Amino acid sequence: MTPQKNNPLHGVTLKTIIEELVTKYGWEELGQKIKIKSFTESPSVSSSLTFLRKTPWAREKVEQYYIRTFFKRDGTRK
Repeated sequence: MTPQKNNPLHGVTLKTIIEELVTKYGWEELGQKIKIKSFTESPSVSSSLTFLRKTPWAREKVEQYYIRTFFKRDGTRK
């Protein structure tokens, strides 16, 4: 798959985003960094996916945090 220059999330699923953030930070720290209930109250990948798919503002927060965490300014992976 060829990466899109202006879209670092091209080809990255929401499930992958959540799993990589949880692997790096754990649920507790992730819940502190991004104030979303599905990260703090009985967190799971499944409940987070359900919530984020229905809530655009929360998904945007998570995607932007993922980009800041795993990508350089030029859009390449750290």
